[in-house]
Amino acid sequence: MSTSSVSTAAPASERVLTYAQALNEALREEMRRDPSIVLLGEDIGEYGGVYTVTRGLFDEFGAERVIDTPISESAVTGAALGLALTGYRPVVEIMFADFLFVAGDQLFNHIGKARYVSGGQRAVPLVVRTQQGSGGGKAAQHSQSLEAVFCHLPGWIVVAPADAAEAKGLLKAAIRDNNPVAFLEHKALYFQKAMVPEGEYVIPLGKARLVREGSDVTIVSYSKALGLALEAAEVLAAEGVEADVLDLRTLKPPDFDAVLGSVRKTNRVLIVHEGHRFCGFGAELSALIQERAFHELDSPIQRVAALDAPIPYNRRLESAVLPQVRNIILTVRTMLNHDL
Repeated sequence: MSTSSVSTAAPASERVLTYAQALNEALREEMRRDPSIVLLGEDIGEYGGVYTVTRGLFDEFGAERVIDTPISESAVTGAALGLALTGYRPVVEIMFADFLFVAGDQLFNHIGKARYVSGGQRAVPLVVRTQQGSGGGKAAQHSQSLEAVFCHLPGWIVVAPADAAEAKGLLKAAIRDNNPVAFLEHKALYFQKAMVPEGEYVIPLGKARLVREGSDVTIVSYSKALGLALEAAEVLAAEGVEADVLDLRTLKPPDFDAVLGSVRKTNRVLIVHEGHRFCGFGAELSALIQERAFHELDSPIQRVAALDAPIPYNRRLESAVLPQVRNIILTVRTMLNHDL
């Protein structure tokens, strides 16, 4: 699977936006640029979306391009596939990632396979935006992290932005790509703020970013868990342990060159994500590193992730199931002690 070639333009200036505002700006700019882009989803029109991501777009682009749909995820994704096959570039919003299973046949049996079963004759330039992860007591049916599901099934590019600037640049790239893209936002990030470039700002898909440099351990993460990794790295630095912190950005295809480059420098790897540990994304990344860089490792690859349990409603239990900064710190300390 190949992604389109996209370059990052130098922004004219930056200003502070929330994650939701940055996504909104990306959608607005792309819709102004390309009239074939249409939005579909529940409550995305006059209401502006549950998390305000589509606010104001209905007023500017009208009901023919910002389409409020019935409460039927399978109908929404099926319609989007038809649009993508007939010259449009649909962007679908699924209100909660947990609802993706309702549209599983359309997503995984049809959208993900359309290019393959047509012998490469039909592109499917389609983005599925959804929000996942824990958001403070949303409970088992509204808190899952499902990136491993998309990564497991062929045909999909999978993106998980960690802050507002990343959200804007990666969404613009996803919309311009000619493959189906699962664009996984995190509900706990929507109102966090960051400096965001104005104007044309596109981050290439499939390219990781090094957000902190160190020589003692590589911490690979993405989405909200990246913030946990950075917090842990600050604490570890006070103890004299310097971490390379890598934001994958695109989970499929991953920037394995960036991962290997860091592994060769530090010789230790910790993978941090909010999805469940068992068969989670970290398991696949661990296997890739083991297969291609075994002799670079000074200690076993470690993972910090959610426990193998549904996400509880109770806040204390939720915290017990989800990865925390202290888990990262303790794991790194253990990795380094094993080398003594």
